[in-house]
Amino acid sequence: MESRVLSYGATAVAGIPRLAKPAARLNTVAVSFPARLNTDGGNLVCGRQLRPSLLNLDYSSAVPLVTSPAKRDVLKPCAATTSDSTGDAAAPVGFLAKYPFLVTGFFFFMWYFLNVIFNILNKKIYNYFPYPYFVSVIHLAVGVVYCLGSWSVGLPKRAPMDSNLLKLLIPVAVCHALGHVTSNVSFAAVAVSFTHTIKALEPFFNAAASQFILGQSIPITLWLSLAPVVLGVSMASLTELSFNWLGFISAMISNISFTYRSIYSKKAMTDMDSTNLYAYISIIALFVCIPPAIILEGPQLLKHGFSDAIAKVGLTKFVTDLFWVGMFYHLYNQLATNTLERVAPLTHAVGNVLKRVFVIGFSIIIFGNKISTQTAIGTSIAIAGVAIYSLIKAKIEEEKRNLKAA
Repeated sequence: MESRVLSYGATAVAGIPRLAKPAARLNTVAVSFPARLNTDGGNLVCGRQLRPSLLNLDYSSAVPLVTSPAKRDVLKPCAATTSDSTGDAAAPVGFLAKYPFLVTGFFFFMWYFLNVIFNILNKKIYNYFPYPYFVSVIHLAVGVVYCLGSWSVGLPKRAPMDSNLLKLLIPVAVCHALGHVTSNVSFAAVAVSFTHTIKALEPFFNAAASQFILGQSIPITLWLSLAPVVLGVSMASLTELSFNWLGFISAMISNISFTYRSIYSKKAMTDMDSTNLYAYISIIALFVCIPPAIILEGPQLLKHGFSDAIAKVGLTKFVTDLFWVGMFYHLYNQLATNTLERVAPLTHAVGNVLKRVFVIGFSIIIFGNKISTQTAIGTSIAIAGVAIYSLIKAKIEEEKRNLKAA
């Protein structure tokens, strides 16, 4: 290796450089050439690697300066370089770490599976127990118990909550509760496939809120992609055999509620992990949903609601159905969030559209819902429009992130 020697103003004799002893009181000495920093954290001086803290390079000056020994920091061990670690054995890589796409695929599969099972079991409960406000409370209550149990064993560790964060989360939780309840009112009133077709309009409300409430500029391409969504939902609604205004209006209110939930979520940005955040939102939403359930359905439930359901299916099946529908609701929502953390927004957008197709298709098959040709065509057009919108929006968001990173 070629040696590098710091020259302190010495003269050359017979072509051999001679080093002059620096003055005793010299506090600062100029280096004849800038010291070159090693990317691993040290400098090469006289063929040896030293940390910058040893040299105390002052980059505020045009020429790096070496400060006096009295002002030097304590010498710390150098970080291991690549050449030092070549002989170490590489850490073993697990099977799942080696094939991460298998884990992502499992998340997608469980997200779809739990969502389909939830929608089917939810509708079966409404066929013999038509009380959507009470069932909505059960959905959230089972999820809250699950979260409390997870916190008690430290999986995950509970994140701290303060009054400021609570104030930010309350509007999000209220919108979440309203959207959840009205979705269930629609599920109880009309076919599952029709509710999901109406809920395909949610991107339209999101775009409208972003444009007219948040003041964000929405590209014309996004607005054009929403045209087939509106057209398809209109076609499906006109000839839907299970149509009624309660189911239609409730699904529309759900769209608006979830749109405002998105708006308040942006204002309540926090560093808390998604699992803890969803747990706190579920707890607050549960307290929001209990009063209307007691007021609107409480007297009917005590009079004949519970007794009729138990007479039809039995106490054991009634209780287990309520428990599992609540568990499936919580788990599919949690898995949807976990899947988003593992994939790009574009992939998640496509997956969300395919999930809606799966739910509509399986609900028609399981319940044997008869749909007209126009309803089928309208539903297909609406889903295709949502897919186009999701793709365009995801690409726009990706371009924004690339610009910020550049």
